[in-house]
Amino acid sequence: MIALIRYTFSTVLHTQRYLAPVLLFTGLMGVLTVNGSGPLPPAYASSAGALFVCSTWLTIALMSLDDSTQRAIVVVSSGRSLKVLLAVIGTALLSCLALMVFGLFFPLWVGSYDVTAVDLLLGLEAQLTCALVGIAIGVLCSRLVFRRQGYALVAALALVMGTLFAKGMPPVNRLFNLMATTPDSAELLAPAGGMLAIAAVILAAFTAVVQFVAARKE
Repeated sequence: MIALIRYTFSTVLHTQRYLAPVLLFTGLMGVLTVNGSGPLPPAYASSAGALFVCSTWLTIALMSLDDSTQRAIVVVSSGRSLKVLLAVIGTALLSCLALMVFGLFFPLWVGSYDVTAVDLLLGLEAQLTCALVGIAIGVLCSRLVFRRQGYALVAALALVMGTLFAKGMPPVNRLFNLMATTPDSAELLAPAGGMLAIAAVILAAFTAVVQFVAARKE
């Protein structure tokens, strides 16, 4: 698994497919959080939303690194296609963890906030929730499920927009509503933890669906 993650990292660094989603993330962070003040939960909701879009795009890019022939070679070398899929998910998650550090501290650098450890924990929960859901959508909208990239793009856009704007839908929209209306981070820790658990279940379910579809096609 470590070798597969290293292979995925080296491939994405060589192809530089990470640049577009990472630049989008930093641009959104600059627009949404510069010169902010007041309670931190709304600012961390903005950074989590930026990471949600970035993680979806980054995962789709990671899932598209190898063509069908190269993927078959990697699957044979690793022994199981599930290992290859989990390695891509692990690479996406590790990449998002690096971006989370930026998402946690950039608002504090460019804004005026009174930060506590509870605020940082809430920001971490929110970003991790959005990262897991974004990775899940990216996995589901990959070439393992959609043969044509146009269909995959339309599906990804529909899922992202629905997840963001469907009123009250957990975990993303529900979490954002809570963070926008509740200034006390301590009150949000338990609900945010529940949304994080839902996000983990969604990622597990989408991974199982994609593995099932990929196994039938292979």
